[in-house]
Amino acid sequence: MAAWLNLDVAARLEEVARLLRDQGANPYRVDAYRRGAEAVRRLSRPVSAILRHEGLEGLERLPAIGPSIARAIRDVVDTGRLPMLERLRGESDAVALLASVPGIGPILAERLHHELGIDTLEQLEAAAHDGRLSDVAAIGEKRLAGIRDTLAARLGRPRSDHRPPSPEEPSVEELLDVDRQYRKEAAAGRLRLIAPRRMNPERVAWLPVLHTDRGDRHYTALFSNTPRAHALGRTHDWVVLYADGGYEERQYTVVTAFRGVLEGRRIVRGREAECVEYYRARGLKAPLGEPQLSEA
Repeated sequence: MAAWLNLDVAARLEEVARLLRDQGANPYRVDAYRRGAEAVRRLSRPVSAILRHEGLEGLERLPAIGPSIARAIRDVVDTGRLPMLERLRGESDAVALLASVPGIGPILAERLHHELGIDTLEQLEAAAHDGRLSDVAAIGEKRLAGIRDTLAARLGRPRSDHRPPSPEEPSVEELLDVDRQYRKEAAAGRLRLIAPRRMNPERVAWLPVLHTDRGDRHYTALFSNTPRAHALGRTHDWVVLYADGGYEERQYTVVTAFRGVLEGRRIVRGREAECVEYYRARGLKAPLGEPQLSEA
């Protein structure tokens, strides 16, 4: 069992490396996943045992295993899935990911995804703590506590005191710059196209994918392939950015504002006030007060 698990993890890391290479990612990042796969394959003990007894820090102490790869290994061990690989294959399914959490289920997962825009376990964890999850569904305290505990275990929390702090949030300027690069290269036909499994019964390769770096952050950018984006005709407007700074991956959505003071401009959803300041600093004449920037 141990040997099989390590071989399975190594094979997935190798596939990540191959897809990153084929999709034009940084060669150093490609090589990091390839070396990580080889390191896992050579281990004499199962990665699950290392994770259970030593946590993520134990994985990171292994040769060629950094924070991002350690997190990928943990995902495979804990859930049997590797979200990054699913994205690269065009198989990403946010609803299925949310439904995999005990206490959520497919119906509630659909509501959370469509009504709250939750796509990741990190976003689900935040909603479980700030009251939004209880607002959407009549969830008792016992069930809510179980969801929080499951998410804490899957996300490796609480973290030890010696772990470096999470990377700072990327600026709105940086996120909009990645969005600009993605849309420009997609329009020019310079990006690899993948065939998403969702909303694509004929498996047409239409979804461009970009891998790019900003300092120590690695970005993957794709147009949104959610049912809501399709229903509103925004599949070539809404851009989803995955920013991996090492210790955690964060997700952002960039859209075109269709009303309010920033109508027609690109904004980062959830960071509208920062976008107002960003455009004001570049000469936008906007009145004081709360902007109405909802894109849907």
